[in-house]
Amino acid sequence: MTRDHGERGERHTARERVTDALYGLGWSTVKKLPEPAAARLGRSIADTVWKRRGKSVLRLESNLARVVPDAGPARLAELSQAGMRSYMRYWMESFRLPAWSAERVGDAFQPKDVHHLTDGLAAGNGVILALPHLANWDLAGVWVTRALGVPFTTVAERLRPESLYDRFVAYRESLGMEVLPHTGGSAFGTLARRLRAGGLVCLVADRDLSASGVEVKFFGDTARMPAGPAMLAQQTGALLLPVTLFYDEPPVMRGRVHPPVEVPRTGTRAEKTAVMTQALADVFATGIADHPEDWHMLQRLWLADLDPDRGQGSL
Repeated sequence: MTRDHGERGERHTARERVTDALYGLGWSTVKKLPEPAAARLGRSIADTVWKRRGKSVLRLESNLARVVPDAGPARLAELSQAGMRSYMRYWMESFRLPAWSAERVGDAFQPKDVHHLTDGLAAGNGVILALPHLANWDLAGVWVTRALGVPFTTVAERLRPESLYDRFVAYRESLGMEVLPHTGGSAFGTLARRLRAGGLVCLVADRDLSASGVEVKFFGDTARMPAGPAMLAQQTGALLLPVTLFYDEPPVMRGRVHPPVEVPRTGTRAEKTAVMTQALADVFATGIADHPEDWHMLQRLWLADLDPDRGQGSL
């Protein structure tokens, strides 16, 4: 290894340590703040980050320009500022969730049409909830485990440093979730077993993290979304339910469990997967268009925006 490579590796490791320390500080400190103080802190951080116009803010604005194509520069700036505030609200809430009582969780999330979920679970064939990166999906998950008393299994992208990934897994498991790593190849089989046993699986499904994603039309252009939800529904007979969320005035988040995405009667497995994934994308698009400021997509998503040399998204 050359000296330059060694120095870069050391800088990278140092950056990872700082990142892990900052998240650790958030989990240990923010949850102790009074709620109004935590909310003010979140808005202050969001506005500071937004004013710096870093690449994550610019990417968010670029994505929002596709969602709201008639928005001019002033409107896009307004939306991106609201988007960063929404994103930091997610973090402030998530840092505090482990300390929330079941009653507090019940007051914070008020979903509609939950009967699609409860009826599906009662039928005993398993249920898959598929969500986009809208509002606070962790809060929705805690509501399921605490208000409904239903455990579920989910998948998490591996993060660097590994200690940060471990923090996220421990955090979500403390909230009643079974968390599987996205990489490693065994997640699909475990999810299928949980569903065949009549269990619940929840998946964030508006951005593909693998080479096996399905191309969909999304706000007028082509994006790639995960095939997993549709394939699991076909393989196990589980109900596939899209879910959309949005923030109302604090402290309430609202959402809707949408009617099931049906498995087509004809076609190959790949064709059925494509139709079902497009149906999910269409529901996601409706929820995102209604509340674009709550869509926390700070990465590249559309194929036209992806780095052709790497074949995957970057910040």
